[in-house]
Amino acid sequence: MTVDGDSCLTDEMQNPIIAALDVPNAEMAWDLVQQLIPVVGAFKIGSELFTSAGPSIVRSIRQAGGSVFLDLKFHDIPNTVAKAVAAAVELDVQMLTVHTSGGTAMLQAAEDSVHATARRLGKTSPLILGVTVLTSLDGNELGAVGFESNVGRQVERLAALAVSAGLRGLVCSPLEVVALRSIVPASVQLVTPGIRAEGDQANDQKRTLSPQEALAAGANWLVIGRPIYAASNPRAAAEKILASLPLSSR
Repeated sequence: MTVDGDSCLTDEMQNPIIAALDVPNAEMAWDLVQQLIPVVGAFKIGSELFTSAGPSIVRSIRQAGGSVFLDLKFHDIPNTVAKAVAAAVELDVQMLTVHTSGGTAMLQAAEDSVHATARRLGKTSPLILGVTVLTSLDGNELGAVGFESNVGRQVERLAALAVSAGLRGLVCSPLEVVALRSIVPASVQLVTPGIRAEGDQANDQKRTLSPQEALAAGANWLVIGRPIYAASNPRAAAEKILASLPLSSR
């Protein structure tokens, strides 16, 4: 997969599959990394693993030549988020997430910090991804916490806010990709969790598509968790998914 414009992703990320290391400790994560590093484009480190293993797991993956998507969904006052983003750049991650509901000032502070820190360190700027609506939420749950109960409208509202604040990427459900592609610049990278292979259960993800469907809809990157890490042979599962994708997306 090629990357348009100034999205600032490194050339090492050509494979659209981001394997989610949704496991509880560094030992399990490292076992997956060793199996998967030749066949996936990056590894997602979320709150569970980062809380358990800390920054060392990021450093280990980077030293092994893997790319890292640090999915901690920063959401705080602008100054705090800017400092957290700077720390992520120093860890040499390739992607990281912030909640778009943090507001314009917070989003701008994050984007300013990622570029300033990268320049200071002589690194490529990681891609900050704005999280719109979590894929575990439906309209009823959105309404219960005081947001727009129409998931699609809420996603589009937050996506527009993020792009206006300067963000170059978004996290969204596969089912929102088509709508977002019609309202955001073509250079905006779309990362989709909630990816399920044929026959897989959706579990707590309520808005899902297959890898092929998500790419056809306009996604750039596919975050794939259980279909890979819970498989009896994670590498074979990842290889099967990769082989099923159009050649132009690899």
